[in-house]
Amino acid sequence: MMRDTLTVKEFLTIDDFDLDGKTVLMRVDLNSPMDPEGNILDDLRLKSHIPTITELSSSKLVIVAHQSRPGKDDFTTMKPHSLKLSDFLDRRVTYIDDIFGTYARTTISNMKKGDIVLLENVRFYSEETLERSASAHSKSHMVTKLAPLLDVYLNDAFAVSHRSHLSLMGFTEVLPSGAGRLMEKEILALDKGIKGSGHPNIFVLGGAKVDDSLKVAESVLKAGNVDRVLLTGIVGMVMLAADDVDIGKVNMEFIETQGYIDQIEKAKELLKNFNGQIAYPTDVALNDNEKRIEVDVDELKEQNLPIHDIGLETIVSFSREIEKANTVVLNGPAGVSEVEEFALGTQEIIKAATKAKYSIAGGGHIAAEVRNYGYQDLFSHLSTGGGACIDYLAGEKLPGIEAIKKSASSK
Repeated sequence: MMRDTLTVKEFLTIDDFDLDGKTVLMRVDLNSPMDPEGNILDDLRLKSHIPTITELSSSKLVIVAHQSRPGKDDFTTMKPHSLKLSDFLDRRVTYIDDIFGTYARTTISNMKKGDIVLLENVRFYSEETLERSASAHSKSHMVTKLAPLLDVYLNDAFAVSHRSHLSLMGFTEVLPSGAGRLMEKEILALDKGIKGSGHPNIFVLGGAKVDDSLKVAESVLKAGNVDRVLLTGIVGMVMLAADDVDIGKVNMEFIETQGYIDQIEKAKELLKNFNGQIAYPTDVALNDNEKRIEVDVDELKEQNLPIHDIGLETIVSFSREIEKANTVVLNGPAGVSEVEEFALGTQEIIKAATKAKYSIAGGGHIAAEVRNYGYQDLFSHLSTGGGACIDYLAGEKLPGIEAIKKSASSK
C-alpha cells in the first residue's frame, strides 16, 4: 500500500493498534441502491470494505452503517447487507436489529474473537444526523451506552465523512480512534492528487456541479501544486461564457435554469488570476435532434443548439496533455455520457488518463463511467466518495476525518 509518512502521522491506522481479541467499532458506508423488494442492486460499497473487515478477523468486530435516509423508499434495515457481507467474507455477519439497546449491548458483551456483528441502520436513531461537534455527539445515548463495551473506534466510511454525524465523530472523543484501510487509502491517494508527485499535475473537471468544480479549481491552483485545470461539461460551458464567448441562448438559459448564472463571474475571476493554467473547449458537440454536430465555439451563437459534449479537437488536445501527466485527477464527465452519441469525450479522457503515471477518478459519475468502460484496473485510484471527494479536493476539512486526526493528536 502507498505510504506518505507526513500524512499518516496526522491520523492513526490499523497498524497503530493491537487489535487481537479487542472489541472494535467500525463505521462503514454500506448505503446501496435497492429495489422495492429490498434486494441490493449494486454491491460496490460493500465490497470496498472487505479488505478492512478481513484484516480485523482476529478482533470482535462491531459494524455500524446506514441505508438511505428517512422518507426514502429504500430507508430500511441492514439485514440484506449482513447477508451480502457474509457471502463475500465466507463468514457469518450477524445482523442485530438494535443500535445501543439491551439486545445490542448484550450481544457485544458476549462476542468471541472473530465474531462480526452489524448493528441496525444507524439513521433509525434520530440523533445520528444532527450536525453537531464531536464533543456534543460524545454525550449522546449511543456513545455513552456503547463506548464502555468497546476498545477502539475505526472510521472506514470516507464517502460520508463530510457529514458531522454522530457515528462519525462521537466515539473519537472517548475511544482510541483511527482510520480503516479504505479511509487510509482515500486520504493518501487524494493527497497525492492534490500535492502531485511530479509535474505535470493536471485536474480535469466536468459534470454538472459548476460551483463545486470552480471551488476545486481555485483551491488546487492557489495551492500551487497543480499545473493545469482542464474544464469540460457544464463548467466548461460556464467558462466559455466567462471568456465572452456567445454560447447561444439555449445554453445560457440552461445555465440559468441550473442556478449557475452567478458562477460566470466566479469563472471570470479564475481566468484573471490563473491565466494560462485553465483550459476549456475550443470546439463542442451539439445535440441536433439526437444527432451529434461538431462546431467550433465561435459558431455557437448561430447554431443555438444544446452543448452535450466536447468536440474532437478538444478531445485530442486534452488527451495529449493528460497522457503526458505525472498525476491526473478526473472529476465529472465531459458531456452527457449516458447517451452513446455524446459519450465520446468522457470515454477518450478516461482512456487518456490510464496512460498517465498516476491516475485518480473522483467518486460518483466519473468513477461509474470508468467501471462502465472497463478501465478500473488501469486507474491508480477510484474514489468511493462523491460529495466527500469534491470537498476534500477543494481543500475543505471533512468532519469525520478531522475527528480521527484530533484523536491522534491528543494521544
